[in-house]
Amino acid sequence: MSASSLERVLDDGRLHIPIQLRWGDLDAFNHVNNTAMLKLLEEARVRAFWRPAPGEQGPETAILDSGLSHGMLTLIARQEIEYLAPVPYQRHPLDIQMWFGKLGGSSIDVCYEVCSDPASGHRTLYARATTVIVLVDAASGRPVRLTPEMREAWEPLLGEPLTYRRH
Repeated sequence: MSASSLERVLDDGRLHIPIQLRWGDLDAFNHVNNTAMLKLLEEARVRAFWRPAPGEQGPETAILDSGLSHGMLTLIARQEIEYLAPVPYQRHPLDIQMWFGKLGGSSIDVCYEVCSDPASGHRTLYARATTVIVLVDAASGRPVRLTPEMREAWEPLLGEPLTYRRH
């Protein structure tokens, strides 16, 4: 599986997406706000799964077309985040590691670990998360089954689902 120099699949079987923090992601306590974390995960998801625009590069997992005109939507059915350490502002991008905990009939469970950039010299695991996404027909709102192309692109990233410390 080849990817651009930014997004890459490593030997751990995960897609690594570097996401740069913005100053506006911080809250009054000088760390990334919990709602900003959802936006960071969303940005990683878009880069990982939505087809790049002409002239852009993306990983081989980026096969979804965005927009109503393509007839299919991806809807968030559920999200869970376990915060493990505050994320301070930093110039190094976060290393958002992604894999699939499940490929269902019309849904996917995207798992994440949000870590410090390996180039920073130390590894900090800031958060773990799962997003359940359902594919639906844009016109009817009814679930749409994953295509063979989706399964072929995403099965290499199939791994163990996250288990959380507390439920």
